[in-house]
Amino acid sequence: MQGHYNIWIVLLSFAIAVMASYSALNLAGKITRSSGRTRTIWLIAGSVVMGMGVWSMHFVGMLAYHMDTTVTYDTTTTILSSLGSILASFIAFRITARSQSSPLRYALGGLIMGCGIVAMHYTGMSAMRMPGQITYDVPLWLLSAFIALAASYAALYLFHKLRYSPDFTLWKLISAIVMGIAICGMHYTGMAAAKFTSSGEIHHAMGSGEPQFFLLFGVTVSTFFILAVSWGAVFFDRHVLEKMAYYDQLTNLPNRHDLQRFFNEKNDRLEQGAFLFIDLDRFKMINDTLGHDVGDMLLQQVADRLRLCATDGELIFRLGGDEFLVVARTSEIAVLEQLAHNLLNQIKQAYFIEAHELYVTCSIGISHAPYHGVDRSSLLKAADTAMYAAKVDGKNRFRIFDEEMSRNQIRKLVLEKDMRKAMVHGEFTIMYQPKWDTGSDQLSGMEALMRWQHPELGSVSPSEFIAVAEETGMIIPMTRWMLQEVCKQNKYWQENDNIHTCISVNMSIRIFESQLLFEMVDEALRISGLPGHYLELEITESIAKSDVNDIIEQLRSIRDLAVKVSLDDFGTGYSSLGTLDELPVDTLKIDQIFIHKSAQLSKQAIISNIIAIAKNLNLEVVAEGVETQDQIDILQSRGCHVMQGFYYSKPMTARDMTAWLEQKQQAVTV
Repeated sequence: MQGHYNIWIVLLSFAIAVMASYSALNLAGKITRSSGRTRTIWLIAGSVVMGMGVWSMHFVGMLAYHMDTTVTYDTTTTILSSLGSILASFIAFRITARSQSSPLRYALGGLIMGCGIVAMHYTGMSAMRMPGQITYDVPLWLLSAFIALAASYAALYLFHKLRYSPDFTLWKLISAIVMGIAICGMHYTGMAAAKFTSSGEIHHAMGSGEPQFFLLFGVTVSTFFILAVSWGAVFFDRHVLEKMAYYDQLTNLPNRHDLQRFFNEKNDRLEQGAFLFIDLDRFKMINDTLGHDVGDMLLQQVADRLRLCATDGELIFRLGGDEFLVVARTSEIAVLEQLAHNLLNQIKQAYFIEAHELYVTCSIGISHAPYHGVDRSSLLKAADTAMYAAKVDGKNRFRIFDEEMSRNQIRKLVLEKDMRKAMVHGEFTIMYQPKWDTGSDQLSGMEALMRWQHPELGSVSPSEFIAVAEETGMIIPMTRWMLQEVCKQNKYWQENDNIHTCISVNMSIRIFESQLLFEMVDEALRISGLPGHYLELEITESIAKSDVNDIIEQLRSIRDLAVKVSLDDFGTGYSSLGTLDELPVDTLKIDQIFIHKSAQLSKQAIISNIIAIAKNLNLEVVAEGVETQDQIDILQSRGCHVMQGFYYSKPMTARDMTAWLEQKQQAVTV
């Protein structure tokens, strides 16, 4: 039997193939970038669109072929042919749906999809019911199978290459047209391989019957409905769900998830470019004093100013809180420094929010590829480290990451890791530095100081490991241990060496925040049996940055144990003279910064005022850092007689302190 094609229906089949390919390309990116249940949903959607698109094109193409006989289709076989195409697409997508797939996976996926298309086509052909038989030309049959396999492999390759493309690109359209030609080529090659032979009465009913028209219309409408649903899902995902997932709701800037997606698009490597990590200085103070609404509006204005600085295609992300990230396209130091200067200048300008005129600065840390790494984690970590270095240097400035910062960061991590082991292995020791009363020429007290002898790093500076302990919270168990050891040692001196003096222990603000101060002090006194007035707690003026009323309440509870309190580093911190009289303290300690420069008249004036304040408030006064006789003379002339420093002694072990006191006693006796 001879037949002919309706050119309009052929064009319709080609349009369906192109639209199905384009829809599948749009869904391919969703499959690759998603995970878990969402990935499964997009995988099913992509498989249905691809499978149904190919099946619909095949069915419409068959309807385009007119023969001089009546042709019907077996419903069950027809449905099974569509399921085969969908299942093959699902398996192929599942095999190749990775951020990076090997050629072997493409080949395997293309083989499965191609076999599914071939099976769908020839199963559909077998669904034809007509008074005749179908035979196939073997070379053309093989050619159609080869076209199906090649088209499937190309489709999967294009899905992978264009998975991060926008909704519409010229390359995506060209790819969809090429895929449509390949799919149609396979179908019409397969149809050319089919030889129809009549075995009965010929009925002239194929071309224009009303059932045939409604069948064609129904298949076409169903196909376009599936494609419209897939396009609608992609549109909703990109313009609604994607905006919710990848954009910060407050500033409308891309967020951390979008930063991760940015690196996924680059195969997790940034070969050239830079990170500028931005953190606002003292932003928490604005939130605490003016409220979060004002803080949110400030962040919105900061985001707007960052956009103004992105003149060379820089990408801006909000990482969370008051942290922002600018991703530059260049690694040139001069360009990055200029960009950092522009950012600093923009952010420090005045902000007018409601009735407030606000000023805020920022600290910026810079890392650049490939010198500081090429992956997101390394670059972000380096920029974050540099940003903290900028804050330490005084804020409102930028720092570029260097090897010294890297070494400091590694050392900090080592200290943090080994600190817990140090408690167990007894690496911490307690040293005692005497306070000497120059008026009576005798011991007035001691200060207990913690030291760390690391087995590999040697002696670690207290300013270094105490800061790490405060960050990690280890300062709490360390202070508990120190209180107990100091109280036990003091009790031992009283019972065995007839040394009765008050020993002071430094208290971190973290102890007050833990609300464990009273429990720790009471426990130490109870275990050692030491009377409370032989223990003194030293606090610094930095407590003013916290809840002062809560600090006062905790210190008053300590007073019930007869424990003394001294205010250390007075004159260098944050305390106000208006609240000084409210703090339940017994002693003011003049910071050593004033003592070391006591030759200056201005520093002498400050020392005199501190001593006068202490006397007017009925507080004792102690001078720290005394090293020379001239300093002693100046302090005595101003009325300060209790001193502490290297002039009298460096910090000593308990045994050395005992020997030192014996020598002092012998000297007095002689």
